[in-house]
Amino acid sequence: MLANSWVADLGLIAGLVLLIFLALRGVNILLAVLFSILIIGLTNSIPLADVFLKHFPFGASGAFNFAGNFLLLFLCGGLFGRIMAASHAAQGVAMGVTARLGQQRALWIAMLVCAVLTYGGVIVFVVMFTMYPIGVSLMRSANIPRRLYAAAIALGAGTFTMTALPGTPSIHNVIAARGLGTDLFAGGWYGLLAGLIMAGVGMLYLQWQWRRALAQGDQYVANEKDQQMAALAPKEDADLPGLTRSLLPIVLVLGTILVPRLLAMSGSDWQWVGFANSQPVLWASFALILGSLFCFVLFAAVRQQFIQAAGRGVDDAMLPLINTAAVIGFGGVVIQTQGFHAFAQWLLGLDIPALLSVFVSANLISGVTASASGGLQIFMSSLAPAYLEAGVSAEVLHRIANLAAGGLDSLPHSGAVIALFTLMGLSHKEAYKDIFVVTVLIPMLAALVAVVAALLFA
Repeated sequence: MLANSWVADLGLIAGLVLLIFLALRGVNILLAVLFSILIIGLTNSIPLADVFLKHFPFGASGAFNFAGNFLLLFLCGGLFGRIMAASHAAQGVAMGVTARLGQQRALWIAMLVCAVLTYGGVIVFVVMFTMYPIGVSLMRSANIPRRLYAAAIALGAGTFTMTALPGTPSIHNVIAARGLGTDLFAGGWYGLLAGLIMAGVGMLYLQWQWRRALAQGDQYVANEKDQQMAALAPKEDADLPGLTRSLLPIVLVLGTILVPRLLAMSGSDWQWVGFANSQPVLWASFALILGSLFCFVLFAAVRQQFIQAAGRGVDDAMLPLINTAAVIGFGGVVIQTQGFHAFAQWLLGLDIPALLSVFVSANLISGVTASASGGLQIFMSSLAPAYLEAGVSAEVLHRIANLAAGGLDSLPHSGAVIALFTLMGLSHKEAYKDIFVVTVLIPMLAALVAVVAALLFA
C-alpha cells in the first residue's frame, strides 16, 4: 500500500513536471495537458476512461464544464477587444496617453494603457497585439530594453486589473463571483489597496531597472519581430479618435457593471438589480456587447467591417478559452488523486489564520496550473466551501482568493508569459526575471498586505 502511495505521489509530481517542461518547450498546451494527465491517471490507478471522458472534460473542474460556463464571457471579451482595435479606439487610447505623458515615460504609458484596456474588458492577448506595434517606436525613441517593455505590458495587463481592482469583468473576478454568490465589487477596498501596491511598486522597480540598464549600456536593440510590428503601428499623422472619445466605450462597459451595485446600495428593488448581481457572467457579457455596439455607433472606421471584426474577435477568444479550459481540466484530474486530497487537508489543517491559509492554498494551486483562472476555478470548487464554513466572509474570500491566485500563476510555464515572449521574440533567459518580479513577487507582497488588512479590519 505504501509503495502504491509512493508511485501515485511520484506520478502526480511527474505529470506536473512534464506539463511545465512541455510548455517551456513550446508544445501546444492542450497536448501537454493530455500527456500529463495520462501519466497521472496511470500512476494513480484512475481508469483512463474516467480520466479522458469524465474528470478531464466533465468533472466539477472539467475543461468542457468550464468552457460551457464561461464561453459567453470569453466571446464577448474577444468581440469587444477586436471592435476596439478595428475602430482605432484602442490605438487612440495608446496614442492619446503617449501624447499627454511624453515618450520619455514610455514604461508608464505601456502600463497605464494596458491597465485601462484590460480593466475595461479587452482580453489580454488583444492588448498585447495592440501595445506591441506602438511599443516599437516607444522603445526606440526612449532607448528602453525590450525585456523591460515586456514587463511593463505584463504589469499593466496581468496583475492589478486582473485580480485586484473591483468591478473589472475579468474572468478571474467573474469566477469568484459565480462561485461565492458575490458581485464583481466584493472586497473592493482590499483590492484597491493591493492594486495600488502592485502598480506603484511594480513601476518603481521597472524605472529602477531602466536606469540601471542605461548605466550599464543595456540599450534597445531591434529584432526581426520589431521590424514586422513597426509596420502595424499607427502613424503619427494617422486619423485616430481622441483620447476622451476612445475611452467612452470602456467607460460605458464599466458604468454598466457599476450601476446595479449603486442601485443595490441605494435600496432599489428593481428586478434587473437582482439579476445583474446574481448573474455576473451574463451581466458582464451584456456590458461588453453594449460597449461593442457603442463602438459601432461612435466610430465610422468599424462600421463597414463590423461583422468581419466580430468574427475575428470570436477567433481571438477561442484559443485563450481552450488553453484555459485545458489547464483547468488538468486540475480536474489532479483533484481526483489521493495526493491532492492529502495536500488539501494539509492546507486546511495549517495552524495559521484562515485568510493566510487562503493565500497559501490559492497561490500553490495557481502555481501548479500556471493559471490564475485555472487555479481559482479549482480553489472555488474544492477548497472555498471549507473556508466559508470556517467563518470567512464570502466578500473577503472573493478578493483575497483572487489576489492570491495572481501570484504564482506567472511561473515560466504560464501560457500568457509564453505568448508574450513569442509575440516579442524574447526568451525566458532574456526577460523572465523582470516578469517574475512584477507578476509574481510584487503581487504576492500586495496580497499579503491585503490579508493583514483583512485580518485587522474585516
